[in-house]
Amino acid sequence: MDSSSTLLAAMKTVLAGNQFPVALHEPSFSEREQQLVKDCLDSGYVSSVGEHVDRFELQLAEYLGADYVVAVVNGTAALHISLLLAGVVVSDEVIIPALSFVATANAVRYCGATPHFVDSEPHTLGIGPAKLSDYLAEILQLDGGVWRNKNTGCRVSAIVAMHTLGHPVDMGALNIVAARYGLPVIEDAAESLGSCYKGKMTGTLASIAAISFNGNKIITTGGGGAIVIRDKQLAVRAKHLTTTAKISHAWEIAHDETGFNYRMPNLNAALGCAQLERITAFIEQKRRLADAYSDAFFSVTGISVFQEPEFSRSNYWLNALLLDEADLDKRNAVLKLLNNEAIMARPVWTLMHKLPMYRDNPRMDLSVVEDLEQRLICIPSSPFLIEATGHA
Repeated sequence: MDSSSTLLAAMKTVLAGNQFPVALHEPSFSEREQQLVKDCLDSGYVSSVGEHVDRFELQLAEYLGADYVVAVVNGTAALHISLLLAGVVVSDEVIIPALSFVATANAVRYCGATPHFVDSEPHTLGIGPAKLSDYLAEILQLDGGVWRNKNTGCRVSAIVAMHTLGHPVDMGALNIVAARYGLPVIEDAAESLGSCYKGKMTGTLASIAAISFNGNKIITTGGGGAIVIRDKQLAVRAKHLTTTAKISHAWEIAHDETGFNYRMPNLNAALGCAQLERITAFIEQKRRLADAYSDAFFSVTGISVFQEPEFSRSNYWLNALLLDEADLDKRNAVLKLLNNEAIMARPVWTLMHKLPMYRDNPRMDLSVVEDLEQRLICIPSSPFLIEATGHA
C-alpha cells in the first residue's frame, strides 16, 4: 500500500472545503423540515396519531412503488414485526448474514428464534446465493413437510437479506434459492433506501422488508423505521400489532392479543415527509461523492473504493475503502491515521458470530466475511460533503 501521506492526500482532496472534524454520516435539514415539524407541534398531535404518519406512509409507498407501508419507531422494530409476519416462531432458525449490524440478529432473538449465520460474496457484501445454495443442500432435511437443520433439529423458517452499506444483494438469485425450500425472504433494507436492483427499488424485492430512518441514514425521522408489505392482510396485521393490538372503538380501550408499542410518532413522521421530498437530491450527491472518492484513490496502490455491484444502482449510504489484501494491522493503521486527522473512519461491524451472545450459534464457513472484516474501512459519506469540494 502507498504511504500514509499519499492515502491522506487522496482523502483530503475529496474533503477539501469541508469543516473538520468530518463525521461519518450526518443528516441535512432545511427550512422545509422546520416548517413541517412546527405544523405538527402547532396541531398538538405529536404521538402515534396524526396526519403526518399517514402522509409519510403514502409518500414512501409511492416513492418505492410498494403496495403498503407501516411506519414504526425504528428499523429494529420493523425487522422484529417483519419476522413475525413471515411466521418465525420460538425455536426456529433464521438464516442471516454474519456481516450485518447487530439489530438483524437481535430481531431474530426477539422472536425466540436463533440466528443462523451465513457468508457473503465480495462484490455485493451481502449473502452469496450460490454458496448458500450448496450449504442448504448439505444441512437441510425434509421432515413431515418442514425443512429442518439436520444438525440441530430446528425448523429453518426464513432468510433475511441485508443490503450492506446500501449495496443490493443479488436478490434474483437469492429468491430462487429460497423458493426451492419454501423459505420467505425478508429484506433488511435499513441502509438501502433509494438503491435499485435491476431497476427495481430495494424494499420491494421480497414480500416483506424493513427500512430504518435513524439519524445516520440517507433520510431520517430522528428515530424511525418502516415495514414494506405486498399483502393487504399482512399490512393490516402489521398495523394492528404495532399499535398494541388495540381494538378500534369510539371510547373503549381494549386489546385482543399481545401487541407492541411500535408506531411512529407524528412528530417524527413530519420530519420524514420533508426528508423524503429531498431523497433524490441526497442520492445524487452521495453518488457524486462516491465518484470523487474513486477518482482520488484510483492511483493509490493497495487500496480502492468499494464499487456498486454491476446489476445495481446504489445509494452509497456509506462509502468504504477496501484493502487489496486482508491485513488487520494495516486496516487499523488507516483507521488511526484518518481519525487522528479528524476524519471519522470506522471498520465494519464486528461479525455476528464473534459477539459473545452469538458465539455458539449455527453457522456455515464464513471465510469471505472474515476476509472482508480485515479489509473494509467506512469513510465520511454525508451527502452535503460533495457540495463543499467543488466536484462536478
